[in-house]
Amino acid sequence: MSILELLEIKHPILLAPMAGVSTPELAAQVSNQGAFGSLGLGANTPEAAKAQILKTQELTDHPFQVNFFCHQSEQLNPETAQQWIEYLRPQFEKFSVEAPTQLNCIYPSFLDNDDFLNVVLETRPKAVSFHFGIPHPHQIQALKQAGIMTMVSATNLLEAQAIEAAGIDIIIAQGIEAGGHRGIFNQHFDAAIKTIDLVQLITKHCNLPVIAAGGIMNGEHAKDMLKHGAAAVQLGTAFVQCKSSSANATYRKALFNQTITQISASLSGRPARGLIGTWHTQIDAPNRPHVPAYPYTYDLAKQLMSIASAQNDFSYGAFWAGSNVSQIRELEAADLVNQLVLEIKTN
Repeated sequence: MSILELLEIKHPILLAPMAGVSTPELAAQVSNQGAFGSLGLGANTPEAAKAQILKTQELTDHPFQVNFFCHQSEQLNPETAQQWIEYLRPQFEKFSVEAPTQLNCIYPSFLDNDDFLNVVLETRPKAVSFHFGIPHPHQIQALKQAGIMTMVSATNLLEAQAIEAAGIDIIIAQGIEAGGHRGIFNQHFDAAIKTIDLVQLITKHCNLPVIAAGGIMNGEHAKDMLKHGAAAVQLGTAFVQCKSSSANATYRKALFNQTITQISASLSGRPARGLIGTWHTQIDAPNRPHVPAYPYTYDLAKQLMSIASAQNDFSYGAFWAGSNVSQIRELEAADLVNQLVLEIKTN
């Protein structure tokens, strides 16, 4: 069965599930054009996640995916946390604000309990995807019994083989070019493989359909991935600029004005690619201490972003973007999908 049949879509194009940027409106607009919309729900409470799914289902009767984080929750090391707070204290003092005294776990993992699973089972989206790891066996089994497709991001071959062995339906091959958080299972190791190489590696050694994700901005990029074995492509950065995303005006403007991205773990505690800002030019110094566990580090970063932006300094923003951001185009979601379809079909 082809991926178009599996996901019940017309076009081999998926919207990346971008937590903090995705909206029901954006997801629905993509799905209504015959592609596969998405909701990034890893930063939501179960109640908020349910509300977003239901809203999307009001806006479209076409299939879409929802996405959650499957990171291994870690205990916060108090000493590491204090060192990090002290290291960033001067950044807070620039805005005449006291640095926080503690860090909080702001994002739970899908693995921690079945609250998110129950939301998915109740609302029945077409598919659910996972980042940072694989759900528990009982969670996968429950999703299968409910007829919900499962997808997991892989950044290297061993992750892909673990995904296949776990009984997941589809592998998302996330190359090093991808914007946002790296899907690495082990946050201390990143194979850093290019998307097109990763697609070829996984399709050679695994039998599951593979979706290419990372650095894809137009139909030419998509065709190249499809030619090298991808069953479909997933785009995120290209859609952030759409008015139906929740990206703020500063973020949208930066996407068109900046061309260089960099990976840093200083914002969240896990490596993520974004437009170069203060985190990369000042905080990622060679003498930077170890960052606390994800998502505790993100708690501090979000506080600093909020304080800075309130004083009109937007250089601390988490402006996630892929390495080909210079090729971004100003198009609304439906038009972008249609343009991609046209470009893919063009010889």
